[in-house]
Amino acid sequence: VQLVESGGGLVQAGGSLRLSCASSGRTTDINTMGWYRQAPGKQRELVATISNVGSTNYADSVKGRFTISRDNAENTVTLQMSSLKPEDTAVYYCHALVVVHTIERTTTFEYWGQGTQVTVSS
Repeated sequence: VQLVESGGGLVQAGGSLRLSCASSGRTTDINTMGWYRQAPGKQRELVATISNVGSTNYADSVKGRFTISRDNAENTVTLQMSSLKPEDTAVYYCHALVVVHTIERTTTFEYWGQGTQVTVSS
């Protein structure tokens, strides 16, 4: 599975940005997709995830401001970000989780995009 992000950039506080992630390869094996972010000097943190049946999960810090969506036909996941704050500044990474079930075991694989910079100015 390969992931390619797009849509980052510079925006003023209160503005909006839309991030997209296109997946390719064995996309039918993807279970959950999501977005993580990493600010300078901080650990990578979860922003939002969406399962293959549309169940979503958000970090408390972005609830009500960010919306994650997924198009399984186009193999894309999108993060619509509104009311952006300077503390949202980070590199945003697309993530895909593949779960493979066999009789013997269940194995998970994680894939990451290269990241896209989001900068929110005050």
